[in-house]
Amino acid sequence: MDLGKLTQQLTDAAPTKQMPPVDKWDPPFCGDMNLVIKSNGQWWHEGTPFTRAKLVSLLSSVLKKEDEAYFLVTPVEKIGIKVEDVPFIIVDWRFEKSALLVKTQIGDEVEVGLDHPIQLRHFTSDSDSTETLVPYCLIRRNLWARLHQNVMYQWAEIATEKSSEKGNELTMKSNDYQFSLGTF
Repeated sequence: MDLGKLTQQLTDAAPTKQMPPVDKWDPPFCGDMNLVIKSNGQWWHEGTPFTRAKLVSLLSSVLKKEDEAYFLVTPVEKIGIKVEDVPFIIVDWRFEKSALLVKTQIGDEVEVGLDHPIQLRHFTSDSDSTETLVPYCLIRRNLWARLHQNVMYQWAEIATEKSSEKGNELTMKSNDYQFSLGTF
């Protein structure tokens, strides 16, 4: 599949602020593309990193996960891509009143809560192959984001220490939604 052709199809589509309804599209599989979303959140095509943020944002709007596979989907074709961990990284956050808002490397912003829960998962670092439990947040349509290490450190500084049956736990809240950053 040609990246230029796919980009043109997406650009020609009617511009809208809403996400395309990729969960309702079921086009035929057209093959794989040499596109990789690295574990650090960078998008690479044919061994070269993307440098245009608008292109990454455009392509991420048609990203779909089925079982454990990732695809770029239009109404007429489905193209397989590789994702090393998850497609998004949470790089920024803020409290707005008592709601915790998180922002990904491509600009998606969601409020942590029941619709966008936090889940602890095992992550293996590329640099030293150590496995740690790391918070992930559901961003949209079965697509998750991993907390960047800097965000994790910032949250650990403000988290509440709580005793639980698991041991001492660091917890945070977003409105009435409470979640764990892990035990120690």
